Amino acid sequence: MNNKALKVLEFDKIKAEIAKYLITTRGKTLLKKLMPMSVESIVQRLIDQTKDGADIIRIKGEIPVRKLADLHDQANRLKKDGNLNGTELSQIGQVLQNTSELKEFFEDLKDEQLDLRQLYDLNDNLIDNPELTKHLARSLDDTGRVLDTASEDLKYIRNQITRLNDQIRHTMEQYTRGKNTKYLTENLVTLRDDRFVIPVKTEYKTKFGGVVHDQSASGQTLYIEPQAVVGMNNQLHEAQVSEKAEEIRILNKLSDLVRPQIDEILENNEVLAQFDLINAKAKYAKEIKATEPIISKDHIVDLHDAKHPLIDPDKVVANDIKMGEGYKTMLITGPNTGGKTITMKTLGLIQLMAQAGLFIPAHEESEIAVFDEVFVDIGDEQSIEQNLSTFSSHMDNIINIIRKVSEHSLVLIDELGAGTDPQEGAAIAIAILEKLAQSHCFIMATTHYPELKIFAYNTPETINASMEFDEKSLKPTYRLLIGIPGASNAFNIAARLGMDKGVVNRGQALMDGESQDLNNMIADLENRRKEFEQKNDQLKVQLAKNKDVQKDYEKKSDALDKSKNSEIQAAKVRANQIVSKARKESDKIIEKLHKLEQDGVAVKEDQIIAAKTGLKNLHQDEAVKKNRVLRRNKRRQQLKVGDTVKSLQYDQIGTIVRKNKNNEFEVQLGILKMKFGADELEKVQNQEPEPEKKPTMVKRTKSTGLSSKLDLRGKRYEEAMAELDQYIDSALLAGYNQVTIVHGFGTGVIRKGVTKYLQRNPHVKSFGYAPASSGGSGATIVDL
Repeated sequence: MNNKALKVLEFDKIKAEIAKYLITTRGKTLLKKLMPMSVESIVQRLIDQTKDGADIIRIKGEIPVRKLADLHDQANRLKKDGNLNGTELSQIGQVLQNTSELKEFFEDLKDEQLDLRQLYDLNDNLIDNPELTKHLARSLDDTGRVLDTASEDLKYIRNQITRLNDQIRHTMEQYTRGKNTKYLTENLVTLRDDRFVIPVKTEYKTKFGGVVHDQSASGQTLYIEPQAVVGMNNQLHEAQVSEKAEEIRILNKLSDLVRPQIDEILENNEVLAQFDLINAKAKYAKEIKATEPIISKDHIVDLHDAKHPLIDPDKVVANDIKMGEGYKTMLITGPNTGGKTITMKTLGLIQLMAQAGLFIPAHEESEIAVFDEVFVDIGDEQSIEQNLSTFSSHMDNIINIIRKVSEHSLVLIDELGAGTDPQEGAAIAIAILEKLAQSHCFIMATTHYPELKIFAYNTPETINASMEFDEKSLKPTYRLLIGIPGASNAFNIAARLGMDKGVVNRGQALMDGESQDLNNMIADLENRRKEFEQKNDQLKVQLAKNKDVQKDYEKKSDALDKSKNSEIQAAKVRANQIVSKARKESDKIIEKLHKLEQDGVAVKEDQIIAAKTGLKNLHQDEAVKKNRVLRRNKRRQQLKVGDTVKSLQYDQIGTIVRKNKNNEFEVQLGILKMKFGADELEKVQNQEPEPEKKPTMVKRTKSTGLSSKLDLRGKRYEEAMAELDQYIDSALLAGYNQVTIVHGFGTGVIRKGVTKYLQRNPHVKSFGYAPASSGGSGATIVDL
């Protein structure tokens, strides 16, 4: 993009806002280089990165980038075999540490299955070096100070220094207590020339012996190192020299370790700076409530509720701006200070932001086109030095635009043709627009000339637009009205402000008929627009009411369904409690009947089994989803070829002849064949005349529905015994003389349970294991 467009549209101010969120030195460098791109794939990649950053901010707070330095100076020194100090090596260590942190951070995001478009790939460019990272972290703190853990020798030396410091302080404190204090000007221990000293009155300078290191300005105090600590101070000084030498050795060794890895570390620092910039772009988007721009496949601009990002959000007016579909040139007319220039700058700046990968201050799903250039001619660029008038300056700029413009360019011209005779200005403005339109570029221009309103009305791919003006308040509303040219409000404003009516009438009479007709047309369009907006607002209110009614209905319907299901559930629980109580009672009765039979009283077994089975069938499943009647009705309504059905749309009866792969049914309706969806058909039950009821003979035969074999393998003991009891009862009722119980080998628990049950059942004649060819001891044959 040309620098003029960036400057006039104030793209640098957007970058300054983003800079507030940057924390790395390289990130700030990358921001300075940030420019709108003209290649669609690059623009999409940059937008995707910002989208990923926004998603991470929404879910995780931010990408965890540290405050990092630029490492290029350190790298250059290492490549020239120089060594680094502790601060510089610490900065490298922080880059390595942050690299490890980000690798782990994105692995966690993958585990959480957060869908990202670009940042997983960007993270793969980071090269982790855990050994070097740990070595630096063990050797240096964040300020670059060498740690005790850097080497055993350093740890020993520093322990020695600590011990000597303690000994010297302990010895020196003896001079600041008791009878010795009278020889001192102050009771304290201080340092001179890195040696511990005490402030001694001048007249007692020989009292403690030792070395005089300093004298007060008044000459009344001498700072003396007592003889008793001279030796220890010498030892301390030697230890401090050794400490410094060991620290230099450690730093040199660390420099040698970093040297072969410095290129990879620089690459890591660059990737971390990109993450920092992505973080900043996403945070800025959150601040201004910006949304992701959609790159239009048809190269159109369709912005919904677009706002200028540099205007106070409480004062800025949002506008819909659309170009490229039906028209590529928009001429905006209207009074001064009505918002024409701001609207134009809003379009231009939003395009620059989007093409730099930034989110835009517009409603979601807003579309942008990717332009190869944005050309602007906005503002008075009169130059005294170049002796250019306002008109000459504009013409010089527009000539340059005409030379460079292409079909993928956006041209923004403010006050086209201004600065010269109105008639000539209008003519040259029309000629310029026609020339620019030949390149099929996008054009947004503002003007006051009424001739251009007629030009826009009669020219293909060109549309009028205006900034709304409230005639009642005599103030602009700053709303863009596409399709309606701006009317001249001079006479209305003058009249409302109290201008003599005769003056107003005379002015109107002096206007030519064409201008009056144009104003009348504009006024009629404006009235129709307001009428349409009023009706549209009424429809929106009614739609909102309808939605509220629908929500209320759905809420009550859900509540009713929950209440119904709850009542059914409660009823079944109560019913099951009653049945359970009745079953216990019936078991007692049946037990008494068995006892009577054993005592010689004849009781029919089928009566006992029927009573017991009937009581079991009284139990109701508590889950509504297991309702057999509902399942049966659902199966009954399933459609298949050959079914007789009724078309709900035509109220005709027909027959299903086939079903296609789209799950549509082909139905023969008389001589017609038509296709229907399953929800458009209703199954018709065959209504055949019922046969006359005849007396039926009831003959007891063996049931074909009950198997002569019961398989208990894999069941729990209690479940198996209950099933065995029910099966033997059913076999007796069916008239079976012999059945087989398959219990398997297993642990033998089921087999033993079967044996015990058969032994105590009075209706079992005999039983024994099956032959080897039929399962052997894994099955028992029972004679009833």
